[in-house]
Amino acid sequence: MNRWWQIGKYVVADFGTAALAWFMFNLFRYNHLVVFREVSTLGEYLCYPHVLLGQVGIPFFWWVVYYFSGYYNLPVSRSRLNELWLTLISSFAGVLVLFFTLIINETPFAYQTYYQFIIVLFGTHFGLTYLVRLWITTHFLDSLKRGKVFQRVVIFGTGARALSIAGQLQAVGYRVVGYVPVGEKEKEAVPRELVWHEKASVPELIQQGAIDELIVATEDLDSIALSQFLYTLYIYKKPIKVWMDKQSVPFSKIRLQAVNGVPLAAITENNFSPAEQNIKLFADRVVSASMLLLLSPLYLYIAWRVKRDSPGPIIYKQERIGLHGRPFLIYKFRTMYVGSEEKGPMLSREDDERITPFGLVMRKYRLDELPQFWNVLKGDMSLVGPRPERKYFIDQIVQKAPYYYLLHNVRPGITSLGMVKYGYAGTVDQMIARLEYDIVYYENMSLALDIAILVYTVKTVLTGKGV
Repeated sequence: MNRWWQIGKYVVADFGTAALAWFMFNLFRYNHLVVFREVSTLGEYLCYPHVLLGQVGIPFFWWVVYYFSGYYNLPVSRSRLNELWLTLISSFAGVLVLFFTLIINETPFAYQTYYQFIIVLFGTHFGLTYLVRLWITTHFLDSLKRGKVFQRVVIFGTGARALSIAGQLQAVGYRVVGYVPVGEKEKEAVPRELVWHEKASVPELIQQGAIDELIVATEDLDSIALSQFLYTLYIYKKPIKVWMDKQSVPFSKIRLQAVNGVPLAAITENNFSPAEQNIKLFADRVVSASMLLLLSPLYLYIAWRVKRDSPGPIIYKQERIGLHGRPFLIYKFRTMYVGSEEKGPMLSREDDERITPFGLVMRKYRLDELPQFWNVLKGDMSLVGPRPERKYFIDQIVQKAPYYYLLHNVRPGITSLGMVKYGYAGTVDQMIARLEYDIVYYENMSLALDIAILVYTVKTVLTGKGV
C-alpha cells in the first residue's frame, strides 16, 4: 500500500475544504461588515485584493496547522475517534489564530458579530473538513475489509506463533508476503511456499516487494538475543513491530499497538506524539540555523584558537550511529592532538594528555560541540537526545545492556539528560551508568523535558561545569 498516496488524498482534500470554508465565510461576513468604500457589490468584495489574497493564502495556513497537529504522520493507522479529536482541536486552534490576526481587525455593525464570526467560521471549517476526511477514512477502511488495499508485511519467524499472528493480521488488512526463519530450533508451521530460506536474498526481496512493515514473531530468541536481532533489522528502514511476551522485558516501556487483539510493540517508534515530533523537528532546524548565524563570530575565533593551539584540522569528524542505526559523520572543534587514536578507539578522561590546552577550555564550556548545529540542520541530530556513540563502543555496551538499542529510535542530540546529569564517560562502565539517564529520558520524552534539559545545558555552559 502506498502510504504517500493516502497522505496525498488528505492533503488535497484539506486544501479544498479550507478554501471552500473560507469562501463561505466571506459570503457571510460581507453582510455583517461595514464594507470598504471602494466596494459596492459582493462580486467586487470577493475580488478585492485583501479578500482575494486571503482566499488564496488561507488554505496554505491550514496545511501548516495540520502539519504541526501531526495529522499526516499516521495516515493508515489512525482510528476514526482520533481523527475526530485531531480535526476538532486543530480547527479550533486555527480559527482562533485567524480571528486574532485577521478577523478582529474588521469593522462589523455590532461587536456581537465577532462571536458569530467565530461560530460560523469554526462550524463551517470543522464541518466540511471532518466530513471529507471521514469519507476518505471510511472508504479506506472499507477497502481494507474488502481486500482491495492492504499492508504488505514480512514476518520473522516460522513457528506456530508466526502462523497465528499472520491469520489475525490478515483479517484486518495485512498481507503476509513472506516468512523469514530466525533460529534453527523453531519448528516450521507456516506455508512452506512463503518461507524465504535464503537469508542473503532477504534485503533484495524486501526492497522488491514494497514491504510496509516488518513483524517479529519468533519463538527462538531470549530477550537479549531478541534485542540484538531487532537491531539488525534497522537497515531496512521499515517500521518494526514485535510480539510482546514475558521474555520481552527490555521493551516493556515502549509503545504497544493492539492489532486485532495482538499485542505488538512498535520498536521503531518513540514516546513523542506525532504533533511533538513535528514541532521538535521544526524547532531543531530553526534554532540550529539561528545559532550558526548568530554565533558565526565565535566560530571564527574558536577556529583561529584551535589552529594556533596545535597543528592539524580545525574540525574533527568521526562516524557515529544515529537514528535507526544509520551511521553519520559528527562534527566537533578538534580538542586533541592529531594522531591521538593511532592505537585504536579510546575514550577521553579528565586528565587525558591527548587534549590540547585550548581543548580543555572548550570541553569545560562545551564549545567543541558547537559545529553540531550543522548536524542538527542536516537532520542527523536533534538539539536534545541521547548522545550518539561509535559502533566500536556500542558493541561493548550491548553485551551488558542490550536495551541500549532502544535509544536508536530517537534522533541523537547535542545535549542529553545523561550529559547534564552525569557528564563525560571515560570507560564503558561509565557509559552504561550514563545510559540509565538516557533510558529515563526515553521513557518520559516530552517537549517540556527537552526544554528543561536545554536550560540545564545552558547552566552547565555558563558555569563551566562541562568536565
